[in-house]
Amino acid sequence: MELFKIVWRDYRWAFVGVVLLSLASAGLGIGVIAFINQQLLDAFANPWRILPLFLGLIVLLLVVTLASQLALTTLGHYFVYRLRGRLIKRIMDTDIERVERIGSARLLASLSTDVSSVTVAFIRLPELVQGGVLTVGATLYLAWLSPAMLGVMALWVIVTVLIGVRLVARVYEHMAKLRDVQDRLYADYQSVIEGCKELALNRHRAEWLYRDVYTANAAECRHHFIRGDTYHLSAVNWFNIMMLGAIGVVFFLANGLGWASAQVATTFSLTLLFLRAPLMQAVGAVPTLINARVAFDKLNSLSLADYRETFDSDSRRHAWQEIALVGVSYRYPDEEARPGFSVGPLDLTLRRGEVVFLIGGNGSGKSTLARLITGLYHPQTGSIRVDGRLLQGADWARYRQHFSAIYTDFHLFDRLIGPAGESPDAVLVDEWLTELEMQHKLDFDGDRVTNVNLSQGQRKRLAMLLMVAEQRDLVLLDEWAADQDPQFRRIFYRQLLPRLRALGKTLVVISHDDHYFDQADRLLEMREGRLYELTGEERKVASRDAVARVGRQESV
Repeated sequence: MELFKIVWRDYRWAFVGVVLLSLASAGLGIGVIAFINQQLLDAFANPWRILPLFLGLIVLLLVVTLASQLALTTLGHYFVYRLRGRLIKRIMDTDIERVERIGSARLLASLSTDVSSVTVAFIRLPELVQGGVLTVGATLYLAWLSPAMLGVMALWVIVTVLIGVRLVARVYEHMAKLRDVQDRLYADYQSVIEGCKELALNRHRAEWLYRDVYTANAAECRHHFIRGDTYHLSAVNWFNIMMLGAIGVVFFLANGLGWASAQVATTFSLTLLFLRAPLMQAVGAVPTLINARVAFDKLNSLSLADYRETFDSDSRRHAWQEIALVGVSYRYPDEEARPGFSVGPLDLTLRRGEVVFLIGGNGSGKSTLARLITGLYHPQTGSIRVDGRLLQGADWARYRQHFSAIYTDFHLFDRLIGPAGESPDAVLVDEWLTELEMQHKLDFDGDRVTNVNLSQGQRKRLAMLLMVAEQRDLVLLDEWAADQDPQFRRIFYRQLLPRLRALGKTLVVISHDDHYFDQADRLLEMREGRLYELTGEERKVASRDAVARVGRQESV
């Protein structure tokens, strides 16, 4: 299984040490049975001499068994800690295009359900290892006592295991199906939480989501849980009853057929009873390992970036003067019968210090262009060049370090970070708190903002404060002013944009506020995935009524 492969690859010697402890525990367990067989089953003259030895063996067995289980459990938690960290890092390193295609529901399911499944499996792993080692040790001891009786018992156990494995295989089938249903359930949870306002306003929609969507998925989840548990419990009880039946067969062979003495039969019975609990625990651990296998399959299906220790956070950047998109095009994957939306080919040159405004209707490709400019999307054809130099390979990570962006679907973090990951310039932060009129709205604990429960307009102002603190030289603002009141919207265009420009920043502003187009050095427009620059009379018309212009294009 994948779990054992990773453990052997990354924790080989620690795992070997744990296995040796388990072997010692198994040996002591068999030793206790042998002591009972040789010292306690026969009458003895000096019981007070035997009793301390027996109690000493019991205490030693307790200590070694506990040590082996704790060692493997601790190793398991270190493994899960590393697995979770590597998964988070791989998500961070994966291209945004792939992350968007996977979807937040699947990623959250993997970070919670899949990692939890591996955690539970590793916690139960000591039981499986302990049961396996004890079984091997007990088998060797029983072979020494009576090979013939062991042969019969081996056949009995093989039949028991084969049927049990078949039952467990059915558990795996249902766990695999269950994991797919859980992805859909996470999407339902997301709809309930993120759409709570809309569902409160429209109870018909709430009823549809609950009865037709969530209930169906939850019922399917319940079905697979019940069927999986049914096969699991059948396997557990099958092993349990067959082990009791084995004891009866042992006494039949010894007393009925005369294959062994009563003392050997008793020792066989004690050994089987001793193995019963570890074997039951081992069988109980199998479904958790099956869940871990399903979880690893799910994690592998995400096709995330390979794990790397580094973050490509080198603060050195290109001393650029011109960024050019040359023949760039990008097409989204097809959706069922509908072809994917395509953008391009696009040609665009950005020069240091410019203020560029971008307009366009819904679905015209503005957001896609914004992602292409900032390097979040890689061109499928064409190229991006910095001062004539083609971006390729490791250049992309360094290129993205030039940008700060506030997208329409931005996530608001609560910590101010300077240009190289250090604390920000305190003077700069204080100045912009005043510029953004947020000096009495925010509370700080060091560099962390402690109150982020703000209105949407205030959240965007805080996002701009974080952006300014980063001191990047390229800034992209996607409909930033849309949630501001008219007075602060004017402040944004007439005061903040000139201030950002004075700081040496190149600005790309997506906007439809035609009253402020005079603040732009250049005015660009996206139409059905193609880019045009508006000059002369076209720019004057757009500046008078950009909304009407966009509306006419959308109606066409």
